[in-house]
Amino acid sequence: MAEQGDEEREFDLRWVGEAEHKEPSARARMLAARWRENPPGPVPFRPDPGPVGPRRSSWVSTAVVLGCVAAVILLLGYLQTRAPY
Repeated sequence: MAEQGDEEREFDLRWVGEAEHKEPSARARMLAARWRENPPGPVPFRPDPGPVGPRRSSWVSTAVVLGCVAAVILLLGYLQTRAPY
């Protein structure tokens, strides 16, 4: 059952949403106070990439993965033949 003041509460929420001034959050106030004393320096959008180490070629990675898969298949086959029925 609806309360009698529901219409007024909705009006109050709309009135609050249309307010001209809203108080900044605590974090915004803290940063503003900190930046007043010590403003931040310019920061590039993306930093320069660091030194890149040597990369393995794609065929080496593929050979390693296929070798691991073959080793697992062989191991499973060996265990299956050794298992007593």
